Amino acid sequence: MKIEVWSDFVCPFCYIGKRRLEEAIAQFPGKDQVEVEFKSFELDPNAQTYSGTGINEALAKKYGMSIEEAKRANEGIGSQAAEVGLTFNFDEMKPTNTFDAHRLAKFAATVGKEKEMTEKLLASYFTESKLISDHDVLVEIAQTAGIEKEETLAVLNDSTKYANDVRIDEALAQQMGVTGVPFFVINQKYSISGAQPTETFRRALQQVWEEEGNAPKLQDLSGGNTAAACTDDNCEIPGK
Repeated sequence: MKIEVWSDFVCPFCYIGKRRLEEAIAQFPGKDQVEVEFKSFELDPNAQTYSGTGINEALAKKYGMSIEEAKRANEGIGSQAAEVGLTFNFDEMKPTNTFDAHRLAKFAATVGKEKEMTEKLLASYFTESKLISDHDVLVEIAQTAGIEKEETLAVLNDSTKYANDVRIDEALAQQMGVTGVPFFVINQKYSISGAQPTETFRRALQQVWEEEGNAPKLQDLSGGNTAAACTDDNCEIPGK
């Protein structure tokens, strides 16, 4: 079973949804048969790098609310994060452009470090209040994920590296009509939108497993008729 997850590293519900999905997989009897792949999605592809404006101020400006109202809204999100063992430090978050972070995550996937890099980037932004558009910070994050500094710099210093991989993910999301994240696709057939409760993910996994997990890979349309065929060691004609 393959689960593709479209998300952004500055999306709080993406981190919460990721953790809830992980909880559901841990409870799932077929967890060893589940593969998770992360896909790129920028909430704001035109976002500027961090300017000194905090997340509470940015939210207040975007939605025309007071700073206090923005703080209360974020406190509510923080409470949901805490329910799955996450700590969100909204007062110190540094909203910024995430394109380079996505490029680096794509590179990480090529060296078997996608899972580690995705988790490190999310934790760095939401919990550790790091500026995840800064190249020095990204190098540090990559090193904690087990990637060498020189390899990371080679990617970050060439803006074309893995850029197309990010754009392909985003184009695919657009084709599917995805307008918000997190967005989950199971076996390229079933979708789940948003940071659903853990139980919703668990039920979805079970349903897909029952419908497809034990089903044959191909549906036989030969109608039960036997026809001439070759195997590894010989060819046979039915009735001969």
